[in-house]
Amino acid sequence: MSKNRLEAFSDGVIAIIITIMVLELRPPQGEDFSALHPLIPVFISYVLSFIFLGIYWSNHHHLIQVVEKVNGAILWANLHLLFWLSLVPFTTAWMGQNHFAAMPVALYGVDLLCAAVAYSILVRTLLAHHGKNSLLAKAIGNDFKGKVSLALYLLAIPGAFLQSWIAYGAYILVAMIWLVPDRRIEKVLPK
Repeated sequence: MSKNRLEAFSDGVIAIIITIMVLELRPPQGEDFSALHPLIPVFISYVLSFIFLGIYWSNHHHLIQVVEKVNGAILWANLHLLFWLSLVPFTTAWMGQNHFAAMPVALYGVDLLCAAVAYSILVRTLLAHHGKNSLLAKAIGNDFKGKVSLALYLLAIPGAFLQSWIAYGAYILVAMIWLVPDRRIEKVLPK
């Protein structure tokens, strides 16, 4: 099967997820800057989630660039990823509206962890379909950043119950790791 529909569908779903997230931002009732103060946690949560969704969109785009074809297993692995990403607006809103309380921050981490696992499953499914000598296999390598991200999420989730800022800091660290563009795939693409 062609990869074009998978890529277009994924782009559309991620765009809708971002749209839903921004529609959850409600303006305050007051007319001065003090009315914005209670919305700071909501806005901070939104910014972090927007960055994560942007990272997923960018990396998904790069990943699909080296894919030649897809099969049913790849389509389902991709839907699995999109499912976890579709929960980001809910976990973002819950975390922000509750001013980074432990349970919402932990659930946000569970969502991010599940999305990271789903992305890893998608990559492994693509690798199984394309083979260990494919451009994709050469580009992915040992996936150090992916493994570090999973470890940070696994530490952050229980850390949220000690101090929620520990978990939130770990989420920011993961985002910072991935904000540095991942050039692995660009290096193997023909010029």
